[in-house]
Amino acid sequence: MPTSMPNHCHTKLAKPPVVLYRPNQQGAALIVVLLFLVLIMLAGVMAVRRSSTDLKTATADQINTLLLQSSDSANQKLENMLNGSPSSQEYKDVMSVSGVFGHFLLNPDNQGNEFIYCYNPRTRKYLTSNATIYASTGGTWSGLNNGICDYNSPAGYTSARHTVMTQMSVSIPVGSNDDEVFSNVVIGKEVENRSSKKFKFNIRATSVLPAFNPPKDSSNTSCLTKSSVPIADGKIPLLTCLHDASTPTKMLYEQADVENNSEGIKCITYGRGSLDTVCQLS
Repeated sequence: MPTSMPNHCHTKLAKPPVVLYRPNQQGAALIVVLLFLVLIMLAGVMAVRRSSTDLKTATADQINTLLLQSSDSANQKLENMLNGSPSSQEYKDVMSVSGVFGHFLLNPDNQGNEFIYCYNPRTRKYLTSNATIYASTGGTWSGLNNGICDYNSPAGYTSARHTVMTQMSVSIPVGSNDDEVFSNVVIGKEVENRSSKKFKFNIRATSVLPAFNPPKDSSNTSCLTKSSVPIADGKIPLLTCLHDASTPTKMLYEQADVENNSEGIKCITYGRGSLDTVCQLS
């Protein structure tokens, strides 16, 4: 007997249609990312520029300190020599007729000159033999021109590092109507006592750093050959030349009163008729 097989119906379910949604933000994410990249780049550039500015500021401050210390050292060396013991050799050198102060004190005809020497802390004598002396009448006094610092020579620098050189200028200011009456007379001395006088000196210590820019003018002449005494318009030729050459510079200006004070010695002991041994020639 034939058996009947059940009939199986196979129904195929239709797949739902796929709907594609196109986003409304066409490239918005890319624009946002690019904006962030631009901001990051700007922040980096600002940080680099600020670091560069800070570095330049720190370098300028270090240069200024270095030049200031060198100029101050030169002034202090000259002060110590002058204020030292009159019996010391350094004092005798600067106050002698060939010394930096004696050149003016002991010869009235030299009071309009400018005494220039290259400062070296290892040098103990600042005499006319190693100086440049500009005469008030023009040119050099007695042909002396040995005091200009040479930035091409190691001997012109203040130390073995060959970084800073300092040039000193000593002169007597030109008198004016505003000067105090009898200001050049030492207190306690008669006016006619020519061996006892007080002078006011202008002392200018100029330090330069030739490693950054050579101190020379357009004609390739060293600026250090220029005078440190102000001219008619108040400008200082040396500083003007150094400024034009963009050479790091520091000038310290100081005024000092120096007295050439003679003292009398009692030689005869009155009432005894004998000569004091202090006054006898050896």
